[in-house]
Amino acid sequence: MSNITAPKIPDGEKVDFDDIHRKRQEKDLSELQSLIEAHFIQRKKEEEELVALVNRIEKRRAERAEQQRIRAEMEKERQARLAEEKERREQEEQRKKHDEDAKKKKVLSSMTQQYGAGQKSEKKGKKQTEREKKKKILAERRKPLNIDHLSDDKLKEKANELWQWLMQLETEKYDLNDKFKRQKCDVSLSIHFSMTGRGKGKMGARLR
Repeated sequence: MSNITAPKIPDGEKVDFDDIHRKRQEKDLSELQSLIEAHFIQRKKEEEELVALVNRIEKRRAERAEQQRIRAEMEKERQARLAEEKERREQEEQRKKHDEDAKKKKVLSSMTQQYGAGQKSEKKGKKQTEREKKKKILAERRKPLNIDHLSDDKLKEKANELWQWLMQLETEKYDLNDKFKRQKCDVSLSIHFSMTGRGKGKMGARLR
C-alpha cells in the first residue's frame, strides 16, 4: 500500500469530473444499446427459424394428407374395379347358363320334332334308314363355320366353344340314352305285369 501513489495532475490544468462521468454514462449506454440490438437480432433469428419450422411442419402435414387422399382414391378405384369385375363375371356366368339352357331346349325341341316327324312318316308309310336319319339330323345341326377372318386368339376361343358344345352334346346324349333305357324297362315291366294279371284272371275263371 505504501508503493501506490495517487495520479499526478498536471500543474495548471483543471480536471472536469462531470465530463468524465458523462463519458462513462455514454459508454455504458452505448454498450447497453449494443446488447439490446444483439438480443433483438438473436430473437428475430429465432422467430424466423420457428416460423420456418412451423411452415415445414404444415407442408409435411399437407403432403401427408395429400398422400392419404391419393391412397384413398386409389383404393376406391380398386374396389370399384373389383366390383365391376365381379359383376361382369356374374353376368358372363348368367349369359353362359342362359345360352346352355337355350341350347339344351333347342336340342330337346329338335329331337322332339324329329321324333314327331318320324312318327308321322311311319304312319304315312314312309320309312327311313338310321343312316339317313343321322344324315338329316347332322345336316340340320351342322352350320358352316365362318372363321376366315378370325385371329389366332379368336380361333382358340372358337375351338374351345366347339369343344364345350361337343361335351355338352355327349352329356345330353348319355342322359337321353339312360332315360330311354329306363322308359323301355318301365314299358317292359308294365307289359309283363299286365300280361301276368290277365293270365291270373283266366286261370281264376277256369277254376270257377
